[in-house]
Amino acid sequence: MDWQLIASGIVIGIAVAAPIGPINLMAIRNTLSHGFGAGVFTGTGAVLGDGTFAVFAAFGITAVSEFVIGYATWIQAIGGLILIATGVHIIRAPAELPGDMQVPPRRHPFALVGATYVLTITNPATLMGFIAIFGGVGNLVSRPGDYAGATAMVAAVMFGSLVWWLIVSWLASRLRERMARGALKYVNWGSGAVIVLFGLAIFVRLVWSHQG
Repeated sequence: MDWQLIASGIVIGIAVAAPIGPINLMAIRNTLSHGFGAGVFTGTGAVLGDGTFAVFAAFGITAVSEFVIGYATWIQAIGGLILIATGVHIIRAPAELPGDMQVPPRRHPFALVGATYVLTITNPATLMGFIAIFGGVGNLVSRPGDYAGATAMVAAVMFGSLVWWLIVSWLASRLRERMARGALKYVNWGSGAVIVLFGLAIFVRLVWSHQG
């Protein structure tokens, strides 16, 4: 087993997941509202999305990559709308902080996974970031026909991403034990507003790029 490849993949997975953005905010907010499991399910969608893009980059699936990049404007617009809708939903959500801390989330776990998966794959910048990163470590996985190496890299990336979401969810769950219901209301408003701003920023960037 190529441990250098595995270590590189784990670092890539953490590096891609770590920047604070809408999915990090969603994972923290869902953990504060519903507990550790909700945060993990939220992050799992991002893990699967990162894994999807890692497959494109590691296996050199150029047809799909070119499709995503070619329709980047439409894909980003869809992602922006989803972010705005998600942010509004969070702002309007009740401050649920049950005393026994064991009330399950109203949304099914698969809905949490699906929501963040869609948000991840509707960000073409993530795919281009993966392609750039994999180009930097191309000597590890670029050997023609090295499907085992590419598979190991993808698995390592997903593992690194999962580690990040486990850490975020665990930290947020510890904070949840000390949080009052009134504070959660402000968390909902704040995180929802920031997520809406992320969505609006996508449209501003798209308009600016077309005017340029």
